[in-house]
Amino acid sequence: MPTKAATVTAAPSFSATILSSHRSFNRLQFPSPNTRISFNYGVDPLVSKTFHNRQVFVSRAADSTQPTSAPPAVDKPTVPDDEFTLAKVSFGVIGLSLGVSLLSYGFGAYFNILPGSEWSALMLTYGFPLAIIGMALKYAELKPVPCLTYSDAQMLREKYATPILKQVRNDVTRYRYGDEQHLDEALKRIFQYGQGGGIPRRSAPILQMIREEVTEDGRYCLVLVFEAKALELSDFEKRQAKFSSFFGPGIKAEIGKGENDLYEVRLISISE
Repeated sequence: MPTKAATVTAAPSFSATILSSHRSFNRLQFPSPNTRISFNYGVDPLVSKTFHNRQVFVSRAADSTQPTSAPPAVDKPTVPDDEFTLAKVSFGVIGLSLGVSLLSYGFGAYFNILPGSEWSALMLTYGFPLAIIGMALKYAELKPVPCLTYSDAQMLREKYATPILKQVRNDVTRYRYGDEQHLDEALKRIFQYGQGGGIPRRSAPILQMIREEVTEDGRYCLVLVFEAKALELSDFEKRQAKFSSFFGPGIKAEIGKGENDLYEVRLISISE
């Protein structure tokens, strides 16, 4: 009976195993950094296709928004309103402060709490009416509205602004006494309070601020910003001609809508 020769396979040494592993590692081909690697975990083809299309759509949407981005707008330089004039001083505050000071010191001197008892009667005599006048002026006081002036508009004001526009600017930027609101007479004639085709007085627009700017064609413009919660843009637009005639001559009025309940009346000087 023939016998089979036994084959003995020697186990590889530890160094031979390391050398073989090193050569096999070198033969591996790694993808380049820009190669896209996809992993398939047995996802349904329809779901995979849907996810792929969605990914491509987001990528294109992000790319399409980049060219449409506009550079940030540069604000125009403005002129600070820090000039001191008597028109910016409240006479009600001055009279009330002076009167209360005289009364306080007069009473203190009268009761020998403060020195100057011989002047107490004089201080009480003048302090009382000054305090009353100050309180009356403070009660009837109408504060000035803020004025935003651009530097290019300031250079055109003296040459191209009409006398009426200059007067309007000066009147609304100072303290007034006895008036319910700024431009009260003008608004009364334009909106015809309580008359046929007019508006109720409680719905009258209130001037919030003014702005001096230059139009695109280089003309001086005084913008009146009103707040009118009970009015619509059409209420201003149908009175556009009245704004032009009242603040004229040499004025063209334009109407615009601002934020919330604000409306703008742009008085543009057309005088040469």
